[in-house]
Amino acid sequence: MKKIEDLGDLRGKRVLVRSDFNVPLDGSTITDDGRIRAALPTLKGLVDAGAKIIITAHLGRPKGAPEDKYSLAPVAARLEELLGAKVTLAQDTVGESAKATVAALADGEVALLENIRFDARETSKVDEERESLAGDLAALADFFVSDGFGVVHRKQASVYDIAKKLPSAVGALVLKEVESLKKATDSPARPYAVVLGGSKVSDKLGVIGNLLGKADRLLIGGGMLFTFLAAKGYSVGNSLLEEDQIETVKGYLETAEKNGVEIVLPVDIIVAPEFKADAPATVVPADAIPDGQMGLDIGPESQKLFASKLADAKTIVWNGPAGVFEFEAFAGGTRAVAQGIVDATAQGAFSVVGGGDSAAAVRILGFDEAGFSHISTGGGASLEFLEGKELPGIAVLDA
Repeated sequence: MKKIEDLGDLRGKRVLVRSDFNVPLDGSTITDDGRIRAALPTLKGLVDAGAKIIITAHLGRPKGAPEDKYSLAPVAARLEELLGAKVTLAQDTVGESAKATVAALADGEVALLENIRFDARETSKVDEERESLAGDLAALADFFVSDGFGVVHRKQASVYDIAKKLPSAVGALVLKEVESLKKATDSPARPYAVVLGGSKVSDKLGVIGNLLGKADRLLIGGGMLFTFLAAKGYSVGNSLLEEDQIETVKGYLETAEKNGVEIVLPVDIIVAPEFKADAPATVVPADAIPDGQMGLDIGPESQKLFASKLADAKTIVWNGPAGVFEFEAFAGGTRAVAQGIVDATAQGAFSVVGGGDSAAAVRILGFDEAGFSHISTGGGASLEFLEGKELPGIAVLDA
């Protein structure tokens, strides 16, 4: 992959940057600007280089046409604050406003094109349609920089097809993501511990299967843990359960034992009669969840167990919260995992937080991001990387 410096002198050159600005919004208020801040090193470098910067990005899941609630206007305002430079928002993706906005750029100035998913060609399954949009984007620029890690697992016009039409390079954010995830997976320092959570085991099947040949121990939390408990023959009450995955999980437990991989399951569970922040919480043994109760977090003994299994790890990957961390009564497990990783990192472990809900939990629970070696900006992309899948937006840069 070429780096930005390999593109030569960029002063006065139009550089199209694919960023990931899919930030959470409360109305028009950005509630977590982590992805915008993560893009700053690349953008500041291009400003300093005197390039004319054109950013394309998406927000939410519009249906291929403009929707006010998915406008990038709040992103443009926040980016301008953080970047300390004027950011002009075009009123369309590749239309007359985009062309005029780009034409008016002076060296070192920044334009943000409106939500690229307002154009249905962006996510089309038809190659020719995506290539048509990529051609329109390419007409606006001289170079392309891929810097949105959260979308590199998508074969989309502004991620994949555009890289075939312009001289291309990888941005600082994507480069750091790939280097960090490779370090954590290709030849990890051992013991190598992976913490997996989130709601569904089916979302993590590929990751689990891949890691059973690589990791020394897998710590299982979140809603997916109840399918593991059911596979061991335990009753899980009203907890989230994927019955169609029980046999698959039994196979994983057997493979783990055969490969000498330790699968760490909770020994106690915090349960409640319903999924509510103020539902009465009680602690029960993991093998004795009562009927009518649902597990919403790992219990206090499990929190200690998980922390102990992280303490001596030299490489840690975390993908998925241990419980419903959005509710304070059920945030203890996720908090304990995060603290255990911070403590291990302080002792020299290399730690990667795999984006998505895990990254959100770090910020919501008030942890200093500097306490982790790397916090990914791409939940789905980091998950597919851990599965060992090829990421189209990376592969095209290597072509």
